[in-house]
Amino acid sequence: MSTPNVDTTGKPETAEPNAANAETEALDPFDAAEAEAAKWKDAAMRATADLDNYRKRVARERDEDFKRAQAVLLERLLPVLDNFDLGMMEVRKGDPKSPIVVGMEMIERQLKEFMSSSGVEVIETVGTKFDPNLHEAVSQEEDAKAPEGQIIRQLRRGFRLRDRLLRAAMVVVSKGAPAA
Repeated sequence: MSTPNVDTTGKPETAEPNAANAETEALDPFDAAEAEAAKWKDAAMRATADLDNYRKRVARERDEDFKRAQAVLLERLLPVLDNFDLGMMEVRKGDPKSPIVVGMEMIERQLKEFMSSSGVEVIETVGTKFDPNLHEAVSQEEDAKAPEGQIIRQLRRGFRLRDRLLRAAMVVVSKGAPAA
């Protein structure tokens, strides 16, 4: 058994000096300050990036909230627009130069401009192929002129808000030519 070397103070000598003490003794004050500055610079850059990501997320969420609120408002407006269209059909049966017809047509133009500027598009129906993502088939009818799966009549207009479906178009779909 070997005995550890003892220095003059009476403490045993260790083979390895303390690692933390060795690092601090090895670094001069300038290097230590540079390391500290680099650490704080990294922390500042991370905090800036986090803040930027937070701002982007809040802006995206605010935009999504606005779009949802806009969609709800426009969905509630669609039945009013349907009833207005029915009224326009009746008004147009009269004198086209009457003040009522002219006034109703002005309102109709304003409604169309409002819907268009809000990003609302009417879904095309008659003559197109039935798409269950955009159309709601109420019935099927035989039609010699239209191939099977083609829309032959629209019962209620459908609307899309940019990439979101507001309301599916209610349609009648062709079964194809009648059986002989």
